[in-house]
Amino acid sequence: MAIQLTEKAADAVKGTMERQGLSAGSTYLRVSVSGGGCSGFSYALGFTSEKEEGDQEFDCNGVKVLCDPQGYTYLNGTRIDYRDDMVQQGFAFENPNATGSCGCGKSFSA
Repeated sequence: MAIQLTEKAADAVKGTMERQGLSAGSTYLRVSVSGGGCSGFSYALGFTSEKEEGDQEFDCNGVKVLCDPQGYTYLNGTRIDYRDDMVQQGFAFENPNATGSCGCGKSFSA
């Protein structure tokens, strides 16, 4: 499987990269997991130009995505969308490995 960005999420990432003056050719979106949050684990997104040993790499609608091996254990198969409506604005994670999540969708349990 893989980590997936919807077209809408990829467009949001590309727009942020452009506003921050980051080169699409040398910048990766790092998707990771950290301990904490309402449900035990929190999702994290950030930009990096460094690829680390063991990183899983994906090309998602023109965005280069990295995930470290530990995070990939929890994120394999995750689909990341971008929502901009009256209820929510921001990235939304659909994680098939999550056994529960908080109401805001920013953390999960596995």
